[in-house]
Amino acid sequence: MGWQMSWNPAQYLRFADARLRPALDLLARLGETEPRRIVDLGCGAGNVTRLLAERWPAAEIVGIDSDAAMLARAARTLPAIDWQRADIAAWRAGFSPDLLFSNAVLHWLPDHRRLLPELVGQLCPGGVLAVQIPANFGEPAHQILRQLAGEAQWNDALGSVRMGSILPPTDYEHLLRPLCRQVELWETTYWHVLSGDDPVIEWMKGTTLLPFMKRLDGAAAEHFLAAYRERLAAVYRRSPDGTTLFPFKRLFFVAQR
Repeated sequence: MGWQMSWNPAQYLRFADARLRPALDLLARLGETEPRRIVDLGCGAGNVTRLLAERWPAAEIVGIDSDAAMLARAARTLPAIDWQRADIAAWRAGFSPDLLFSNAVLHWLPDHRRLLPELVGQLCPGGVLAVQIPANFGEPAHQILRQLAGEAQWNDALGSVRMGSILPPTDYEHLLRPLCRQVELWETTYWHVLSGDDPVIEWMKGTTLLPFMKRLDGAAAEHFLAAYRERLAAVYRRSPDGTTLFPFKRLFFVAQR
């Protein structure tokens, strides 16, 4: 994938069910299509790739990711899949896929106006690009992180860190429509009910916090996390039953070439 981070599969999969739900919703929108060649872009530990293999058992499936630890875990659980380590921004299929499926990945990559036409262009005629990307960057968990990283004590180390970004939905429509016979876009906000101590920060540690933590040594990282935890607790309050509500908006699009 187009970023260089050390992913922790165990931390990412702590909320596996909640993270999987958007992929299931995206998969449900693909109707009766029967792709023969599928690529899972940003396959991670392979939990979404498994869904693709279960739905289309006769298909040839390739899983693409840049993280060795994630791919190693994926290969242990699904050895029949063709796992390839590659950067999505530079990756080329070498064949014409019927389905490019990407769940919670492309927001890490810059220049979507270049990337998406390149992905669509690799599809076979009638092929489908199916994408889900977080659209939560205006919410408190992300805003607080951005504000904290910009404060004086952290700005030198963290001020330039990129947390991921996306275009407005209308931009994706305008970008994909001339290239595709059909484009469908939608947004969904998931109200996750999280349990445990500091669940929001534990969620963020699995993804968005990674590039920030990479810039800090042990003591500085703990100090930063403590400040972040305190500010999150003021916004995401624990309910009397011990759970915490965590709303998370996501953008989806399905584009048929």
